[in-house]
Amino acid sequence: MSSQHILIVEDDPDIARLLELDLEGAGYQVSVASSVMTGLIQAREHAPALILLDLGLPDGDGREVLVRLRRSSELPVIVLTARDVVGEKVELLELGADDYVVKPFQIEELLARIAVQLRQQADDTVLLGELALHPQQRLLSFRGRELPLSPKEFELIQVLMRQPGKVFSRAELNQDVWGGQLPRESNVIDVHLANLRAKLRDVQAYGLLRTVRGYGYALRA
Repeated sequence: MSSQHILIVEDDPDIARLLELDLEGAGYQVSVASSVMTGLIQAREHAPALILLDLGLPDGDGREVLVRLRRSSELPVIVLTARDVVGEKVELLELGADDYVVKPFQIEELLARIAVQLRQQADDTVLLGELALHPQQRLLSFRGRELPLSPKEFELIQVLMRQPGKVFSRAELNQDVWGGQLPRESNVIDVHLANLRAKLRDVQAYGLLRTVRGYGYALRA
């Protein structure tokens, strides 16, 4: 049995409830969002292992969730679509979908596709020298020592590690981690990164996190 968390982004309450029951019966933890906005918020706050994404949402297109999510996250997304059209499938894959399932579908097929994606994600470790990021477990370690990170600290280091050497402005980090919701005068990003730098120092990971004065932050490649 699995205890991994799956987020369903689906506005039809009947379909969402059936999926929720089937996934819970398979051993998954499940949460449900019914709109683009709540889907993005729950993806940031709850860090699911996988998202099941419907395209027809009341406040926009599910593609928006996919595009915005891919700015900072590689977590698996399986799109649930009613259109069995090759051009649309290609578009979804190009936007960053990992798989798609055409409605109506058998739950056994969906569970099998979920299992495939989660197995692949489990091997998606990001390495930067002796620093190792494990997205599935939401762990960061240095020389085998785990760093105790808050959810936002993990999201920040994940953004930085996926493009080592790139200098990220505060505005970019605000968009990628907080969805652009922090006011310009906020020092929240600086505080989180100062805490992150201190935790790296605690495990003797010195000098990895750079501050580029007047612009932003980067991890040394």
